[in-house]
Amino acid sequence: MKKYSVKINKKVHQVEADENMPLLWVLRDILGMEGTKYGCGVGSCGACTVHLNGDAVRSCQLPISALAGMEITTIEGLSAKGDHPVQKAWVDVDVAQCGYCQSGQIMSAAALLKNTPNPTEEDIENFMTGNICRCGTYTRIKKAIQQAASK
Repeated sequence: MKKYSVKINKKVHQVEADENMPLLWVLRDILGMEGTKYGCGVGSCGACTVHLNGDAVRSCQLPISALAGMEITTIEGLSAKGDHPVQKAWVDVDVAQCGYCQSGQIMSAAALLKNTPNPTEEDIENFMTGNICRCGTYTRIKKAIQQAASK
């Protein structure tokens, strides 16, 4: 196995892993950062969404060998106290039902608002399409994103 240096949540970590190990498993199994969830394993559900250089990406599809020099942000690093505007809106709107997809949803929503501070309903629907919620909380997710955008 090779050694890799990865910058996650503004901290550099040294990890030893197979070059094809997805970032998701590096986060969860090697570094113990379990906020990022495993969903489908093929990049279709968005449960494993993290930020890579500020863009929302699926960590289950990113091999550790491709991440040198990249800035990775997980749900644990989105804000120091869980007070990112999207996180606060999620609580205010009471979005979570089972909660499993929520970290991926929040990471996608934060990336959307970073690049589109005042999204239309269509912007939200288009950007969030790749994040699946099996509980069907899409109306509350949209409302929380709109609330976070208004602050």
